[in-house]
Amino acid sequence: MMEKLREQLQVDLQLSGAKPNTQKSYLREVDNLARYFNRSPAELGEGELKEYLLYLMKERHLSEGTFRFYVAGLKFFYRKTLKQEWPVDKIRPPRAKRKLPVVLDLSEVESLFAVTKNLKHKAILMITYSSGLRASETARLKITDIDSKRMLVRINQGKGGQDRYSILSETALTHLRQYFRKYHPTEWLFNGAEGKGHLSTPSVQQLFYQAKRKAGITKPASVHTLRHSFATHLIEAGTSLHHVQLLLGHRSPTTTTVYLHVSRLNLAQITSPLDRVA
Repeated sequence: MMEKLREQLQVDLQLSGAKPNTQKSYLREVDNLARYFNRSPAELGEGELKEYLLYLMKERHLSEGTFRFYVAGLKFFYRKTLKQEWPVDKIRPPRAKRKLPVVLDLSEVESLFAVTKNLKHKAILMITYSSGLRASETARLKITDIDSKRMLVRINQGKGGQDRYSILSETALTHLRQYFRKYHPTEWLFNGAEGKGHLSTPSVQQLFYQAKRKAGITKPASVHTLRHSFATHLIEAGTSLHHVQLLLGHRSPTTTTVYLHVSRLNLAQITSPLDRVA
């Protein structure tokens, strides 16, 4: 019976347009639920589902975001596949803690490029920062995504399956042309290992960590910090929040407002009361 339900869930996910990774995660979590009770989820009641959710929170130590994602998968299964109401709708998931992003100073960004001597690696870091890309978006760039006439970068199927455009830096374009003349990519802008397929996301992350170590940057930064820094530096330069939202591909402006909290644009104009006393 469980195998039949699993097959139906996969069909429902495909018809809903869920991404392959989402399908895989939802299927896995329904399997985990069945294994936990050694019974079909169709036979479980509210009490058992509450027990399982508590297990996810207390024993698997999931982050707030991951917990919500797994619960969303179980809800989908009950509502779409089993055609039942989700029995624990009144249970509120833990509220996600809002953490401010780590941001690099312009001089720190410059130091990353300075210590990166490999032409391809520098091009990867430059386009990631200068266009505010996620590591996965950089890895999957195609040559045709670089529009030098309009000075735009096309991002195909970014997070949430959305296409968007971002800005293309003159400096990054100059470096990309140097890279192109040396490496001669054909389809993907950055080829993977041994020229097969596109660059992997972990490879982008790894070369960032190498540059960070060489530059002596001690902040808890990752390659995604380049995207945070891009947004913050734009706001500090006077770019409107709406335009930053469009460049990052955020659906809600609320997501973008976090960069106001780390921007020095307005904070630099405030004088500490201690300085007035002194």
